[in-house]
Amino acid sequence: MPLIGITTHPIDSEDRAVLDLLIAQIVAGIERAGGLPVLIPLGLEQHTLRAMLARLDGLLLSGGGDIDPALYGALKTEHVSGIDAIRDQTEITLCKDALDTHKPLFGICRGTQLMNVALGGTLYRDISENPNADRHTFYPDLPHDLRAHAVQLAEDSLISTILKQPQIMVNSLHHQACRDVATPLRVVASSPDGMVEALEMPEHPFALSVQWHPEAMP
Repeated sequence: MPLIGITTHPIDSEDRAVLDLLIAQIVAGIERAGGLPVLIPLGLEQHTLRAMLARLDGLLLSGGGDIDPALYGALKTEHVSGIDAIRDQTEITLCKDALDTHKPLFGICRGTQLMNVALGGTLYRDISENPNADRHTFYPDLPHDLRAHAVQLAEDSLISTILKQPQIMVNSLHHQACRDVATPLRVVASSPDGMVEALEMPEHPFALSVQWHPEAMP
């Protein structure tokens, strides 16, 4: 049974109750798929993180608060919240090492944005920065498993091979999104308004991230 590490959020997160629920759903999903879920605590030294990653069979970057805009050359605005420097550093270290060592990697929501930033990409600090964007934040007034909009998948992508269909309906719980996509990454899914919905690293055996929350749609 593969050992799958799951990144976690700070105990003082503004939306901790929601994030706790999503983590619980991730754990249940990994177990249901035949994996052994392991929660990775924040605050570990880099050598400890790397030693832990070496023992894992895969890494999952979970959802959560916003990434510090300074990490992609932008300023903080009133739309940005939930920044945690320790989490940012923990996940960037794990993400880069997983990509460098060809460790299987899967990102969810923030995980997509983190992978992009870790490799030099940028974000919309709020989707309102894109005048062509539709609504993407359907929480908290609607259920997490609501299929809010369609996503078109690239034909020759890993995700289309997994899902075996060209288009799917997904939930949508994010107010940020990828803006400039890092060079090693490829956009493999988009929403009707053109926002990035999934990324892959073609040169990696399994590096995939999605902007929606599959754990809330078992």
